[in-house]
Amino acid sequence: MRLRPWRDADRVAFAALNADPEVSRDLGGPLSCAKSDAKLDRYIDAFKDHGFCRWAIETRGGEFLGYAGVMPSRGDHPVGPHCEVGWRLMRSDWGHGYATEAASAALEDVFTRIGLTEVLSYTAADNLRSQAVMARLQLTREPSRDFTLDDERLGRWRGLVWVARRS
Repeated sequence: MRLRPWRDADRVAFAALNADPEVSRDLGGPLSCAKSDAKLDRYIDAFKDHGFCRWAIETRGGEFLGYAGVMPSRGDHPVGPHCEVGWRLMRSDWGHGYATEAASAALEDVFTRIGLTEVLSYTAADNLRSQAVMARLQLTREPSRDFTLDDERLGRWRGLVWVARRS
């Protein structure tokens, strides 16, 4: 697999990823095409503004698998300004190690090329698949940084926080 910048041609596959109820369950359910496009635009803008983002993941043959990478937090985040590593894969591509491999590469990139020293990752208590990826990435669990937010799609949501630090 490889990580690469986004292309306009990715919008259809990205929308399909975001429309899958099982893939999007922990984010409040499927996104409309318009909301999916807005999300992809945020990723593209993050790269223009910061030099890093969530990257498209594809096979060497060009098949879209999903995304992984680091994004700066929004200004009103409960834990304050930070960067967060995250991933999302097509349901058919779960369980093959792509999330771990891609997130590891994205972290290495922001630590070496960008010079970040800390990146957070968070998920809900019931998202055991993401917690398993965090464990494989050897992130450190930091309960003192857990947070709760009120989200229009998720309702009241509690985020459990893990941290990656530059070694």
